[in-house]
Amino acid sequence: MNAVSLDAPYLDTDADQLCFSLDLTERPALAERVVSLDGLDVRLRLLGASHQVFAGPVRETVACLQGAVRGLPETRTRHLPGWVYDFGATTRRLTPEEFSAEVAQVLGRAAAAEHSLCGVFPGSPEAVTAVVVESVGGPYGAGLVWRTWHTYPQNGQIVSTHSRLEAR
Repeated sequence: MNAVSLDAPYLDTDADQLCFSLDLTERPALAERVVSLDGLDVRLRLLGASHQVFAGPVRETVACLQGAVRGLPETRTRHLPGWVYDFGATTRRLTPEEFSAEVAQVLGRAAAAEHSLCGVFPGSPEAVTAVVVESVGGPYGAGLVWRTWHTYPQNGQIVSTHSRLEAR
């Protein structure tokens, strides 16, 4: 799926302002796509400089949230009835050349993926939020893996997340 142009100005934010939650209801979305993988509906949602993924019992939000503790966990695991969920996040600061090359890779990966949602913010073609989800087999049955990328061209930062939801 090709990137969609998001109808919102790109806010000059920073990766350090992102927060993580598994307990939020849906926030206003700039773009949304629902895909079905192995009988499970997955809602991919792009917010202003952030995302939500709703899959089975998981409501993952990575966003700038008022009143929330800032920063993303390097790893987080949550056991849910019949499922286990794992999350990881990394933030990298790149040179302008490395940043442009990495953004091009993210855009290409999202475009090539069967189940993805990618948005570009007006005013900066390298201000991107992308989500790619796929089904995977696990030792206990079906599962999902999704990756996200949040790019910050003003300071060369890319936040990457990796989530896995597996039946138990």
